Amino acid sequence: MRKNTFATAWRPLAASSLLLLFIPISTLAEQAPAAPQIDAKAWILMDYNSGKVLAESNADQRLDPASLTKMMTSYVVGQALKSGKITNDDMVTIGQDAWATGNPKLRGSSLMFLKPGDRIPVSELNKGVVIQSGNDACIALADYVAGSQDSFIGLMNNYVKAFGLQNTHFMTVHGLDAEGQYSTARDMAIIGQRLISDVPEEYAINSEKEFTFNKIKQMNRNRLLWSTNLKVDGIKTGHTSGAGNNLVASATEGDMRLISVVLGAATDATRFRESEKLLTWGFRFYETVTPIKADKPFAQQRVWFGDHSQVNLGVAKDAAITVPKGQMKNLKASFTLNSPQLEAPLEKNQVVGTIDFQLDGKTIEQRPLVAMEAVPEGGFIGRIWDFIMMKFHGWFGKWFS
Repeated sequence: MRKNTFATAWRPLAASSLLLLFIPISTLAEQAPAAPQIDAKAWILMDYNSGKVLAESNADQRLDPASLTKMMTSYVVGQALKSGKITNDDMVTIGQDAWATGNPKLRGSSLMFLKPGDRIPVSELNKGVVIQSGNDACIALADYVAGSQDSFIGLMNNYVKAFGLQNTHFMTVHGLDAEGQYSTARDMAIIGQRLISDVPEEYAINSEKEFTFNKIKQMNRNRLLWSTNLKVDGIKTGHTSGAGNNLVASATEGDMRLISVVLGAATDATRFRESEKLLTWGFRFYETVTPIKADKPFAQQRVWFGDHSQVNLGVAKDAAITVPKGQMKNLKASFTLNSPQLEAPLEKNQVVGTIDFQLDGKTIEQRPLVAMEAVPEGGFIGRIWDFIMMKFHGWFGKWFS
């Protein structure tokens, strides 16, 4: 494996895999102060674009998610809409199980106030879930999307597995207390991240501050939407006697988006105050930079046995990195190939190595290094010649590259 370091100005790249290359990426100043003390059982602050965790406490402790469960309910609905399995204009007939009067589990909980036999469009039920946190709306949509609540819960847990979450399991579509239902601050941040990235139209509903159904106007329970200090556009509150007060919030500042999760706060006011503290601290002392973009080569490398001898190397998607504010000029990037030489055939976006990002000599992030274009195998004569040249290269180094 060979390591190549990048740090000064961009220039045409040599073919030799032995040559060290230097490209300007960034700058170092003072370190960010420690995160504020947060009054909750568990919490985390994540940069949405880079996935970098800026601060955490008990982030992998399994706790009751309460209505944060509706984030996954919303995700499943959003995916069904995105794939065309359902449409916003579909009319849903409300069943007995979504009627609070006939379902003791729903009494006294957050409701859209549905009645059996009502025919309601998917778009309104969706707003009932996201804005009003209606447990009855969750049941109605689950029945329509998957045929039953149990089948819908199966879809929710399938996405849990697809996301690679190890500490989340759903037992309900709405989040009311249920034995065997749990999640963590870290997993909830990831679910929020996927909700924003995968189903943006669904996520956009979270920014709406009120919704009126059947002449009953209800306000979005996420009071940070009204904050004058932060640009919050989601995501979800949650509260049950077992869970305490939960909040997943997301806000933007310029090109940066942060996701905060506060679980098990003692009071309703505490979850908002502590979330605002976390988000403010993150925006004040960190920034998101994208030193390498997916459409720009990061390096060029010799390829043996191909129909051409050079390949551009880069990233399959923009490499967003979170750094303390003012710490740009000492951010360096180097790459290490998985093998001493690159040999055709290579597929587009095939991983061929790793990019390391360092501050003060310490690796802070890594990204896969990929071939930016396919390199098919060359002709017979060319492959023979490359075999000879590769042998000479091994004996004499760069003089025969």
